[in-house]
Amino acid sequence: MFKDQSVFEIISAGGFTIYILILCSVISIAVIIERVVYYHRRSRFSRIDIISQIRKEISSNHILQAIGLCKNIDSPMARVALAGLNLHGHDEKLISNAMEREITVETIKLERFTGIVGSIGGTAVYIGLLGTVMGIMRAFSDIAKAGSGGMNVVTIGIAEALICTAAGLLVAIPAVLSYNWFTRKIDNFVIDMELTASELVDLICVKKR
Repeated sequence: MFKDQSVFEIISAGGFTIYILILCSVISIAVIIERVVYYHRRSRFSRIDIISQIRKEISSNHILQAIGLCKNIDSPMARVALAGLNLHGHDEKLISNAMEREITVETIKLERFTGIVGSIGGTAVYIGLLGTVMGIMRAFSDIAKAGSGGMNVVTIGIAEALICTAAGLLVAIPAVLSYNWFTRKIDNFVIDMELTASELVDLICVKKR
């Protein structure tokens, strides 16, 4: 059916829904790339390394150096620790509350744009299905106009249906897989931030005693 046809010709045969899917694909790929780069940059320093360096500074009573260390590390865990270190010497509950608020702020940053990929993954299949239905309707309409069936009559409608079905799946599958990976990555970041906050409270309380 698609023999000797160019990519542009095949896309054109998919009808207007194929252009909606192409737009969804471009948006999805852009968000996926941006999020992968964002997470990679913030994963360069592990929670263990950050806490280990902070512990060394606090044990030497170098609180300002620990604060400077956290400022120079581009990591959600470092920013959570920074929120606690900035209140060093204050009440334990006040320090914990400050770090909990920072965890919320960092979580919002981590989740940014991920809902777009999830929405595209959930709707792309249905957009493709819409194109499929429209293609089948076109095929029946062509049969009605021609007064008889046959491959030559229904080719355009069937082509539109098949292209839209394939395009919907091609857009949805990477988006769903990426969204699931984003969710898992965010959960790992949140766990690390919570552990960082807990460990820092212990370090500060031990030092105060």
